[in-house]
Amino acid sequence: MEIQIAVAKINKYAVSESGDTLEVIERPTGGLSVVLADGQTSGRGAKAVSQLVVRKVIGLIAEGVRDGAAARAASDALFADKAGKVTCTLNIASVDLHSKTIVLTRNNPVSMFICRGEQIDSHSEDSISLGTSRNVRPVITELEIESDLTIVIFSDGIVHAGKRRGQPMNAGEAIRSIMEDQDPTPQQLADSLLAHAISLDDNRPADDISVLVLKVSSRTGDDVRRMNVRLPINV
Repeated sequence: MEIQIAVAKINKYAVSESGDTLEVIERPTGGLSVVLADGQTSGRGAKAVSQLVVRKVIGLIAEGVRDGAAARAASDALFADKAGKVTCTLNIASVDLHSKTIVLTRNNPVSMFICRGEQIDSHSEDSISLGTSRNVRPVITELEIESDLTIVIFSDGIVHAGKRRGQPMNAGEAIRSIMEDQDPTPQQLADSLLAHAISLDDNRPADDISVLVLKVSSRTGDDVRRMNVRLPINV
């Protein structure tokens, strides 16, 4: 088997900086963690908040701290720094080769989706953003690494898409439609969801949007690890 991870993200329309921050880190016991944080509001202030959270989380994971404990520590740090007046959502998707599981850590009211073949399950358990108090705990879901497993995680820009037109995006239906029409790669799925959200906002995104897709598939290549990144720049 092999793990494929893809991301598609875009800033809020007419805002130069995204309040969403995403980082990938290798785990000290083997595997990878992808950390996605979305700071409250948008722009430079939100970016500073999400970067604070992500730096705290990836630093602790690199030291061997468990994901849930890292999330709680980041929440405490944000609460102390902002006196509970600023919040941030957090998702951590970890492929842990030591436990041979995928660990999903969520402090985000927005649902995530776990797909196994034609079965698409929405995980929408109550979840509180970081920084609201000193008692914030994440929702943790642990899955066995198995082929034909796809996980879709996104920031709240997806669920806000289309609201100002009275046509809010139904993420679950969009995922099902894309996966039924084709067998998309993780990048194709992430790109399609992002494109649909942008179209619902008349190509002027009402919020920062980040889409993360993690897929377990049959191994087809060599032993080389690869990562591709595309960063458009307006000069």
